[in-house]
Amino acid sequence: MHDNRHHPFRDSHQDREEVKQVPDTPQTRAPSYALAFADEDFMCREELRPVRLQLELLKPEMLMDEAGVSSTIVLFGGARIPEPAKKDSARTQTLADLSKYYDEARRFAQMMTTKSMATGGTEDVIVTGGGPGVMEAGNRGAEEAGGRSIGLNIVLPHEQAPNAYVTPELCFNFHYFAIRKMHFLMRASAVCVFPGGFGTLDEMFEALTLIQTGRMEQVPFLLFGKSFWETIINWDALADAGTISADDLKLFRFVETAEDAMAALDDWDNKGVKRGVIPGR
Repeated sequence: MHDNRHHPFRDSHQDREEVKQVPDTPQTRAPSYALAFADEDFMCREELRPVRLQLELLKPEMLMDEAGVSSTIVLFGGARIPEPAKKDSARTQTLADLSKYYDEARRFAQMMTTKSMATGGTEDVIVTGGGPGVMEAGNRGAEEAGGRSIGLNIVLPHEQAPNAYVTPELCFNFHYFAIRKMHFLMRASAVCVFPGGFGTLDEMFEALTLIQTGRMEQVPFLLFGKSFWETIINWDALADAGTISADDLKLFRFVETAEDAMAALDDWDNKGVKRGVIPGR
């Protein structure tokens, strides 16, 4: 955000440009001469990790504040789930069958974004991991509704370039998984989880743990695809064993369609909660 307050000191941008004009000498070429904040090698040193963590927390927070994003609807889901039109290229029949959730994520994001725009477009903005599959569907639905959406990408060795539907000024890139997951939940007014793999499970269980332990306010928590989730996780066995309480099973609900999800959000007991509260917030 532009700061119009007067101060007597030179601006950091000015000095960064001024340094480019100094004579080329052995001294000015030395790494020690580079301005610390403009020295990429210095910023990547091991000792600077706390600073990098802080920057990854601060940059998206500031830019989302400047963009007027006050609350979000979180969409977690698998990168490998194909668009139905492309399901013939899916690696397994199960993935092909799960392609219907691409359409449900897309339609749900359309509905939520249309509803959000009716009240100014600052609340309940769709946020995804910014990649392919379900994430793409969420960002795509928001764009098709004429609204904005957020993408929280992360640098990975073999995937995760931003999909084409993320609003460019709300497309972020992360080095630290932990900070990325904080940003998913810091503005969350609801969490919606579609079928996925390790990453989706990690995100889902971290969010459920924060709610279960009281480290985050309870928000609507929807799992799309009851058959999928009950196949891969024996929820009742956890309660029967006593490793979770029976009441913990009430922290989430199963839904199948975008319409189901909209109805569940409308009658959720804790509707009106508009911002997640996470550790240290």
